[in-house]
Amino acid sequence: MPTYQIHTIASAPEKSKPVLEQLQRAFGFIPNLAAAISNSPKLATAFAAVFQQVHSSSLTEQEIQIVLLTDAVTNSCAYAVAFHTALALKEGVSSEETDAIRARLAPRDWRFSALSILAKTLIEKRGRLSEQELGAFLAAGFTTEQILEVITVVAASTITNYAGSIANPPLEDQFQQFAWQG
Repeated sequence: MPTYQIHTIASAPEKSKPVLEQLQRAFGFIPNLAAAISNSPKLATAFAAVFQQVHSSSLTEQEIQIVLLTDAVTNSCAYAVAFHTALALKEGVSSEETDAIRARLAPRDWRFSALSILAKTLIEKRGRLSEQELGAFLAAGFTTEQILEVITVVAASTITNYAGSIANPPLEDQFQQFAWQG
């Protein structure tokens, strides 16, 4: 398995530095997965651009974290599961909901459940959803535009989930309590 340097702003390729600086401002630190992604300025730039779109959608931050956590579990990316568990809890998602997703179950909250099921089904069925599956999402109070926004979140998380599985960066101390094994 190849190894990838966990870059700092100083050591990163020049074209990756703005992405790492942006993450430093947003999180107060550079997540190790992003530091590994920065080995490829193309991937780092795409990662930053798509996540900017994700976080400016009509979905709430809680809803976005539900989708990101579901995607991480569905794609079996241990780093992203720990990271998005921490972010979901920080955004006010209950541990009952995050524990359900981490166990590959649907959350109890009906909107979170609809989001999680849609995200998981999109990945598993590669976007080929039935009218019934889409209808269940819409019946939870979401819009047809939000179906497409969830696709954007799934696309963004695919970047980090695949990169995380290949680069296998170490989990930061603050996320150790959320370590997960698929």
